[in-house]
Amino acid sequence: MPSIDNAKIVIVATDGFEQSELTTPQKQLAEAGATVHVASPDGSNIKGWDKDHWGDETKADLKIEDIDVATYDAMVLPGGQINPDVLRADADVVQKIKDFAATGKTLAAICHAPWLLIEADLVRGKRLTSYNSIRTDLKNAGAEVVDEEVAQDGNLITSRNPGDLDAFCKTIVEAVSASRDKAAA
Repeated sequence: MPSIDNAKIVIVATDGFEQSELTTPQKQLAEAGATVHVASPDGSNIKGWDKDHWGDETKADLKIEDIDVATYDAMVLPGGQINPDVLRADADVVQKIKDFAATGKTLAAICHAPWLLIEADLVRGKRLTSYNSIRTDLKNAGAEVVDEEVAQDGNLITSRNPGDLDAFCKTIVEAVSASRDKAAA
């Protein structure tokens, strides 16, 4: 896996994120050299959902509204059913995702998190994947839906579920590395 030393990545979540879909990227991206921040709606710590029960608390570093999109190399959106459903109802969160997408930098969503991409109107004509129960939502929003562990279309990276996390994280690292190499050239 390439190194992404000095890259900055923000994970956007609220209570009810799928535990492994936040903690695994947080760990693997940091191991690849990135500084990883977690942003929650009010900057407070958030509690995960671990398969079928409440999981661990995760420290938040900042409020979602305080994300300076220019300073981050990637934004990661973990899934779970609760987390993206709550966040997609928050117009300010959706606008922050739109603002980040407009930078052309890596925007990665796993499991149910493509709901946020739908809400931000980012999926039309894009090749994406997701948890199987929301694939119809993606299709209805105009995406080309595939059943693959990772789908990458431009700056958008999507994966299906926790079983895809290693491939998801590897693809994020590769995308951030490539975009930083391109910016340095």
